[in-house]
Amino acid sequence: MGRMKNAKFKLELIPLNVGKVQDYVTMGRLVPERSDGVLTMRDFVKAGMFPASSIKSGVKLLGDGKTFVKDKLLIEVPWASASAIAAIEAKGGYVTTVHYNRLALRAHLKPHKFPTKPKAARAPEGEGATEHDKHLLPKRARPPPKYMQYYTDYEKRGYLNPRVQLERKQRELKDIL
Repeated sequence: MGRMKNAKFKLELIPLNVGKVQDYVTMGRLVPERSDGVLTMRDFVKAGMFPASSIKSGVKLLGDGKTFVKDKLLIEVPWASASAIAAIEAKGGYVTTVHYNRLALRAHLKPHKFPTKPKAARAPEGEGATEHDKHLLPKRARPPPKYMQYYTDYEKRGYLNPRVQLERKQRELKDIL
């Protein structure tokens, strides 16, 4: 047996600073694809912040540059630091931490690689239609027991916490489940 027998379970998160997100929004390069205005990892990739191939486990939102945040940002990422959550919510924004397994991450970043829905099952083409609405995507898996506490914790803004779900409803954001 080798020394690194659990290395395959290690999370490889890309660090993303709040200041960098604000810079890209200010430049006009970071525009939300979804109709509810939530920025996701797919939007970060489209803006050119990092390539999709570099995202192995997700993105961790960090609080560096929190003094530069001036816009109301709505963000969904797999992991977020307490300082990043505080900086965004101080300006009226909202952060939700969302679990992605490998299949869900691939479906989120590259929905065009999945089969298209039949025309009868598609939502009507219009203003709110996204790439995700056109393809048959797998259902999202629950987080493993190891991470369940993180995604049910309100302090971490985990998407499985009932208070977070209620706040998302009040802000009229799309359901994650």
